[in-house]
Amino acid sequence: MEAASIAAKPVSRRPGEVVRDLLSRFGLIAFLLAMPVYIAVKDLSSGEGITPLLNLLVLGISNGAIWALIAVGYTLVYGIIELINFAHGDNFMLGTFTAFALFGTLGLTVATGPLGLVAGLLVCMLAAMAVCSTTNVMIERVAYRPLRNAPRLAPLITAVGFSFILQNVGILWFGSSQFSIPNLIESQHVLIDVGGVKVRNGDVLAVAVTVPLVLLLTQFIGRSRIGKAMRATAQDPEAARLMGINVDTTISFTFLLGGLAAGAAAVIYALYQTTLWYFAGFQAGLIAFTAAVMGGIGNLQGAVLGGLIIGVIQNISDDRIAAKWTPAVVFAYLIVIMVFRPQGLLGEETREAG
Repeated sequence: MEAASIAAKPVSRRPGEVVRDLLSRFGLIAFLLAMPVYIAVKDLSSGEGITPLLNLLVLGISNGAIWALIAVGYTLVYGIIELINFAHGDNFMLGTFTAFALFGTLGLTVATGPLGLVAGLLVCMLAAMAVCSTTNVMIERVAYRPLRNAPRLAPLITAVGFSFILQNVGILWFGSSQFSIPNLIESQHVLIDVGGVKVRNGDVLAVAVTVPLVLLLTQFIGRSRIGKAMRATAQDPEAARLMGINVDTTISFTFLLGGLAAGAAAVIYALYQTTLWYFAGFQAGLIAFTAAVMGGIGNLQGAVLGGLIIGVIQNISDDRIAAKWTPAVVFAYLIVIMVFRPQGLLGEETREAG
């Protein structure tokens, strides 16, 4: 989905501009591959082989899948109304708390049978998606809609305010300390081992939930009537209103979709990490927003790509550099990408409506 601005009209480009664009694209690809390639060469030369790198890539993809689902909510909202919904990450946190509360209510344990566990986790996921989507729509209706025509700083500060409100809801609910939850799916249990490359239960869960949801969401936005209304609203809200589209309803539905994605990610995160706290939403939201910007804010595929890239960078940095330097490494990558491609990896250059 494109950002809420009108795409620039095609114009003739000079050869130098074409070359510069190609260099920015392929140069960034080379830049992104530089660290994995360096590690692969180093491991091969030391006799360790490529297996350690492949294991890091598997972990990175599964972690990145969670960031991708959260990033979808950021990119959907920004694509429609050009608002950075800072409360989105903390809404995700409420989804993790909802899932944890239901684990106990439903009596889910590691000893629960496979069918019962699958059914129970499905109920937890649907409940977390319902809570996150309802909260998202409520925030849009109460806080963002009245500020639709206000200066952009007003809804931005309001979003920050709701972020703190949701954090305090989390503190009132389960306190301010980190707490462990049952490892219901034994997330670190090795399910597949191919030549030393290990795929764990948590890896399979993250990818198995993220891929169908993203594909379904992409098809829904591309083919459904409300999806077309979302794209029309993103392109030009006033023109969409003149064509009979209920812009307010369309925007609310966009927040609902973002909440659904955050709720699904919340359950995966809870099962994968097995440690929760009220501040996890802010941290996850920051990473996911970075992923959305890196991939191209307003672009669904870009959000997924950004999430996967950041997941891989994080795991390689944690293993080969140091976990304390990982945030700096991630944002260094973001800065380089923004310098050479400000619209993001899959974003398109746009011009504001005049």
